[in-house]
Amino acid sequence: MFPELTRDDVFRLETRRLWLRWPRIADATAILRLAGEKAVAEMTASIPHPYPTQAVDPFIFATRKGNALGDHLVLAITPREKPNDLIGMIGAHKQATGRPFIGYWLGTPHWNKGYATEAVQALIDTMFSLVEIDAVEADTRVINPASRRVLEKSGFRQEGSFLKSLPARGGLFPCEQFRLDRSTWAALKSWSASGWAPLPAAEQQQQADSFSEEPCLA
Repeated sequence: MFPELTRDDVFRLETRRLWLRWPRIADATAILRLAGEKAVAEMTASIPHPYPTQAVDPFIFATRKGNALGDHLVLAITPREKPNDLIGMIGAHKQATGRPFIGYWLGTPHWNKGYATEAVQALIDTMFSLVEIDAVEADTRVINPASRRVLEKSGFRQEGSFLKSLPARGGLFPCEQFRLDRSTWAALKSWSASGWAPLPAAEQQQQADSFSEEPCLA
């Protein structure tokens, strides 16, 4: 599913404030510190709490191997001016449907700044631009309205609610399913290019700041 372009560790995405790049072993300390927080881990399907120190390096090796094989595209989220400083992670994963599934998390010091929305939009733009897919999917726990808002601001539409197995949480939990069709994405991109915006920038930021951008399911 993922093209050759993304399978080399020099691949990166740049946005106005962020640099999304392959994870590195040097990121281990930041991953352990940020992803290991209960507030971050409890919103995800796969991040344990507490995060075992010995699990970090194997996780990084697995993400890099999967990127190289084209099994997924998992990227570290970093500030553009400090690309060595990981503040979260985002990824697109294969599904049996053929549509990629988007998941992400951010460390708590970096909530309420719009970084999650910026990273999600960069990744979905990349997926629709480089891969022949009809839609991108995501989900979030029902107790995570901040991640719901991130998806909605990125053009996703809620498809319904369901119970999902969250292995690291130890059971089934209510979640909301979201989907972004290619046609909707193309329309949003064309409207943006023509000067259309859903809200003035100042109001967008004010609205974003009213939510804690907690992590989506990873």
